[in-house]
Amino acid sequence: MEYTAVIRTLGKAGEKYQTLLDSLVSQTTPPKEIIVYIAEGYPIPKETCGKEKYVYVPKGMVAQRALSYDEVHTDYIFMLDDDVYLPGDAVERLFHEMSGNGGDVISPDVFHNADRPRKTEILMTLSGRIYARKRDSKWGYKVMLNGGYSYNKHPRLVMQSQTNAGPCLLCRKSDFLGIAFEDESWLDEMPYALGEDQVLFYKMHQAGLKVLTSFDSGIVHLDAGTSIVNEEKERVLAYCDCRFKMIFWRKFILRKTSGISRVWAILFMGYTITVNLLISLLKLRFDLFKQKYSGYKSGVLFKL
Repeated sequence: MEYTAVIRTLGKAGEKYQTLLDSLVSQTTPPKEIIVYIAEGYPIPKETCGKEKYVYVPKGMVAQRALSYDEVHTDYIFMLDDDVYLPGDAVERLFHEMSGNGGDVISPDVFHNADRPRKTEILMTLSGRIYARKRDSKWGYKVMLNGGYSYNKHPRLVMQSQTNAGPCLLCRKSDFLGIAFEDESWLDEMPYALGEDQVLFYKMHQAGLKVLTSFDSGIVHLDAGTSIVNEEKERVLAYCDCRFKMIFWRKFILRKTSGISRVWAILFMGYTITVNLLISLLKLRFDLFKQKYSGYKSGVLFKL
């Protein structure tokens, strides 16, 4: 199957970007073209494989992915961040797993949630944010009624999902354009577009597309972003996270539920908000409490 690899970048990933380019051209099923969508105002990186073409677009996690892709002339499109490593047969494997399981879109599991230690799982469950499922033969990742997600503790090699990680995905160009991802530009209004991947995949799921997760692709997210979090960044992240959670919940959960499911969604979200704010108070992090409260408030006031 022919496909076009499209990469969003600021041109700052350095060696990790070079690793991606090298692994793309080394695929057993190489891309017909490699098109790099770089944010306006940023210089073309020096790293190259000699086959990529650059297109300047507005800056933003959504803005650099929610495109018309007029430059793409293949049925399939392989979307990538600039810090991904692909084993030699990665794309061939994804195609095989997608067609063999009747999928419309497939993404690798690059964060390995199932490997979380038991203590972490318990704490995350009590917070209401994340839940590990142990007896589920169908779903890999699911979106919960409070907008959080649950994951399969013992996944098969390929499973259907409602959400996935966003550094890498394979689908038909027409299917991607059909979900109108450009309508989610509100994500780029925040300093950190947290949850952009969850919105993308959940919109695909709600549109009736069969979303798959590959748990054996060997694809690695190299993470070009800094892992350093100072107190100021922590406060900004807290605000962004709570604002995102509230808007996502209102737009994709509350508006699409009724009856007892709607009641449970409201109760579950209320519990999650209460616990999240209470944790900051118990830690005497009144600065984080303020930012979280402001984030939730902004999400409530956001016009859908």
